[in-house]
Amino acid sequence: MSAIALRMTGADFLKLRKKRSTLIWALVLALLPVIVLFVVRAILHSSTPSEHPPAGGLDGFHTGLRLLGGLFFGPLVAILIGVEAGSTDASNGVFRDLVVTGRSRLTLFATRVPAALLLCWGVIITGYALVLLGSFLFAGNLPTPSGTLILNSLGFLLLATGVLCAVAVGFASLTTSKPGAIIALIAWQIIASPLISSIRELGSARDFVLSQGLAHFSPLNVVMGRDGNLGMSGGTALLVVVLWLVVFLGLGAWRTCTMDA
Repeated sequence: MSAIALRMTGADFLKLRKKRSTLIWALVLALLPVIVLFVVRAILHSSTPSEHPPAGGLDGFHTGLRLLGGLFFGPLVAILIGVEAGSTDASNGVFRDLVVTGRSRLTLFATRVPAALLLCWGVIITGYALVLLGSFLFAGNLPTPSGTLILNSLGFLLLATGVLCAVAVGFASLTTSKPGAIIALIAWQIIASPLISSIRELGSARDFVLSQGLAHFSPLNVVMGRDGNLGMSGGTALLVVVLWLVVFLGLGAWRTCTMDA
């Protein structure tokens, strides 16, 4: 990446970081559910330890990972930040000002993606650190996650949220509508994806649902729905993820290069 592109990425990241409403909501979505999870489970264990196991350990870790990497809070964080990065210039009316400076439109689009990923991953890593803290702090006599599981889970979280964040950047750049992009992506990820994945009659067509492709790389089943992970091959899962990235990043780049300034 050239020095100019690096500076533009830094500027895009700074714009995202200064968008307090988006950053605050992203932190709330990543941290609050994890805090509530361990606090409630700890209270239940302290009141009736015979009926409720310790809040942490492997079970607490698995539940926390599902919160961050399944169809709930981690994906919402990725969508919010990705849409903000993809639509902010058009929605704020500064796209024309950026174009008249002579900067490449393709570069204007391309630098949004790493900026969004940096912020998204920063929030997700913070949430994951909280999951690890609760898993070990409240483990009691339960087994705790191994180093391999911790690293594999972190890699999955970064992959799952990173891919969805990049797709959101492309989709928001295509629509240039922040509310519309957020509603459409959340509806697809939270409602349509698990519904489609649960329809057995669709057969192998369900493999092309993004959440199913990502679930293949999970160290545990984090996808909700009757069928969960459909058990596709690694090659198919990789193809699905790459296809989604190519299509939506390509559409976002095309729209940025052709839209009226």
